[in-house]
Amino acid sequence: MELWNSTLGSGFILVGILDGSGSPELLCATITALYFLALTSNGLLLLVITMDARLHVPMYLLLGQLSLMDLLLTSVITPKAVVDFLLKDNTISFGGCALQMFLELALGSAEDLLLAFMAYDRYVAICQPLNYTILMSHKVCWLMIATSWILASLSALGYSIYTMQYSFCKSRMINHLFCEIPPLLKLACTDTSRYELMVYLMGVIALLLPLAAILASYSLILFTVLHMPSNESRKKALVTCSSHLTVVGMWYGGASFMYVLPSPFHTAKQDNISSVFYTIVTPALNPLIYSLRNKEVTGALKRVLRKRLSTQPNL
Repeated sequence: MELWNSTLGSGFILVGILDGSGSPELLCATITALYFLALTSNGLLLLVITMDARLHVPMYLLLGQLSLMDLLLTSVITPKAVVDFLLKDNTISFGGCALQMFLELALGSAEDLLLAFMAYDRYVAICQPLNYTILMSHKVCWLMIATSWILASLSALGYSIYTMQYSFCKSRMINHLFCEIPPLLKLACTDTSRYELMVYLMGVIALLLPLAAILASYSLILFTVLHMPSNESRKKALVTCSSHLTVVGMWYGGASFMYVLPSPFHTAKQDNISSVFYTIVTPALNPLIYSLRNKEVTGALKRVLRKRLSTQPNL
C-alpha cells in the first residue's frame, strides 16, 4: 500500500459528526451555541472564584480548575470543527493533529484526576470536618492541582509521540470530530494491535481507578449524611454532592464509552456522538450544574456584579 509522507506538508482530513449529519446546519448552530455557553459560564465562574475572597477555599479552587480545564478542552475541539464546516475545509496538518491529540488527552486526563480529588475534598469536608483544615489545606489543594496537570501532561505526551510515529496509509480521512488515538490508529499501515491493547488497558485503569475512588468517597459520604441529626445539614450535603455526581456521570459516561467499551461494541458514528458529549456538551453544562444549585456561588456572583457596577463611572 502506498504511503504518504507527512513531512512534506501533507495532513489529515477530519470527517466528523457535522459531515455525516442529516441536518448539518442545525447541528453546527447547536454546537456553536454550546461553545459560547461553555465560554460564558466557565469564564464567569472562573472570574467569580478569582475575585471573591470568600471562595478562596479548596472546594472552589478545585472547581475553578475544573472550569479552566473545560474551557480549554472545548476550545481545542469546537472552533476548528465549526470553522472547518463553514469553510468546507476539513484538513489538519500532521503537527496540528499531534498538538490537538496532546491537548485533548492532557486536559481530559487532568479532569479525570481532578474529579477524584474533588470527591476526596467532599469526603473530608463531610466525614472528617474537624480535620478538614489539615487534610485539605491550601498546600494540599495546590499539590492536587499540580499533580493533575503534571501527570496528565506527561501521559498525553507519551501517547502522542508514540501514536504519531506510525506510518499512515494514503487514505488520510479520520472518521472523527478531532484527532484521537482510536480513529487515528485505523489509518496506520503497520500492525497496531499490541498498542491498541495497551491503550485500552491504560484507558480502563486511568478512567476506572479515579471512578472507583469517587464511588468509594461518596459511599462513605452517603453513610455519614444519613446519620446526620440535622435535616438542613443533610440537605446541604446532598445538594453539593449530587451536583458533583451529575458532572462525574456526564464526564465518565462519554469517556468510558470511547476508551473502556471494546471497539467491536461501538461504531465510528457512536464514537463521534460520544466525543461531542464529553468535549462540548459536558463543558457547557458543568458550571451551570454547580452554580445554579450552589447558593455560595450565586451569592458571590451577585457580590461581584454589584462591585463592578458600583465602580463604573457615572455618565
